[in-house]
Amino acid sequence: MSSPLKHPLLSLSAWKTHLVFWLGAVFVGLASVALTVGSEYMSDLFRQLHQQYLLYSFFFTPLCLTLLAWITITFFQGSERSGIPQVKAALDPSHPNTEKPFLSPRIIIGKLVLSMGGIFSGASVGLGGPAIHIGAALMTYFGRFANFGPHYLERGLILAGSSAGFAAIFSAPLAGIVFAIEEMGRSLEEKTSGLILTAVIFAGATALVLLGQYVYFADQSISFPWGKAWLIIPICGILTGFIGGLFSLILLKGGAFLKSIRYLSPLKIAFICGIIIAILNYLSHDATSGTGYLETKNYLLNPEIMSAEYPFMRMLANIATFFVGIPAGIFVPSLSVGAGLGANIAEWIPIAPLSVVILLGMTGYFAGMLQLPLTSFVIIMEMTNSHELLLPMMATAFIANGASKLICPLSLYEGLTQNYLKAETNEHK
Repeated sequence: MSSPLKHPLLSLSAWKTHLVFWLGAVFVGLASVALTVGSEYMSDLFRQLHQQYLLYSFFFTPLCLTLLAWITITFFQGSERSGIPQVKAALDPSHPNTEKPFLSPRIIIGKLVLSMGGIFSGASVGLGGPAIHIGAALMTYFGRFANFGPHYLERGLILAGSSAGFAAIFSAPLAGIVFAIEEMGRSLEEKTSGLILTAVIFAGATALVLLGQYVYFADQSISFPWGKAWLIIPICGILTGFIGGLFSLILLKGGAFLKSIRYLSPLKIAFICGIIIAILNYLSHDATSGTGYLETKNYLLNPEIMSAEYPFMRMLANIATFFVGIPAGIFVPSLSVGAGLGANIAEWIPIAPLSVVILLGMTGYFAGMLQLPLTSFVIIMEMTNSHELLLPMMATAFIANGASKLICPLSLYEGLTQNYLKAETNEHK
């Protein structure tokens, strides 16, 4: 007779696997809290110094960003920019290096320290990408420490860490799961899907307990009247999607263009971009520095205090920060850009409530920039507590995604990931 199957709850190996995922997720949540608290402190410090000393950012910002770029290139190569392309490259089955250099403990340190350094320097730094990169690296480290096999190391742990980081930094667990499916993994394997979901829950709960709920807009009276107001959906979707696609195209093509200019070294580019960032900070009264959380809240609560040119200035700051090359995400700053575009559209075409169009602008620009329509409307819905606008936001996201593809057929992170894969392949030839 064959022996009865051992129940999973009685398996030491199964418990070990779950404990590693759970413990790793808690640490991902703690890292996201450290990013959030540290970024808020550094942002406040920069703004105080900038207000007290008018010329502070004109000298300090370019010099400090150049120094941070040099540190990134010299000591923390692989931690640059958002980190999502590096995580996607590590997930790619054709990735030649099994050691996963993009997910080493060194990357975690560089991501934490240099992201906050960028905020202190006045750059436009989002926390979403760094949190995802740190989450994937932390979970991978825990897997190596527990001597997991390559299956969990290459798929489950990386997906769990990246989605947990996303959920924790935005207080949006559902969006973290959707992001894992839509961008990072495209599919969840049966054996690891449950572990990924629990990792998202543990990381999100950790951040929630320590920081509370990040909800920008909790006005339950918001409504979207039926009638001509619904014409704003295609208008908003097309305009924000087009602008988001243009932003992605600049990031994808700009790097190759700058490299073609022989006399421009990476550090010279960082210094020039630092000057651009300093000028934008001066013109916007610091509104283009930091993460953009404050500006997004202002749009949702007090839109009248925000200027019409803000979203375009923030876009330029995001582009300049990207080409500096330091660890910095674009998720959070893009929310303030989308909110600003929505506010402008509502003023130009006043056929729908301002608050509704701002939310549609955030959804459309996010979808157009990343070409992730599902993630876009889910994260805006969770962060703004606007479930009653699900259908309008969903429609806007898919229209914006289509408009973006007309100008930028290749999605931003897919294009950046290909660059990393090509570089790794060339190194191993």
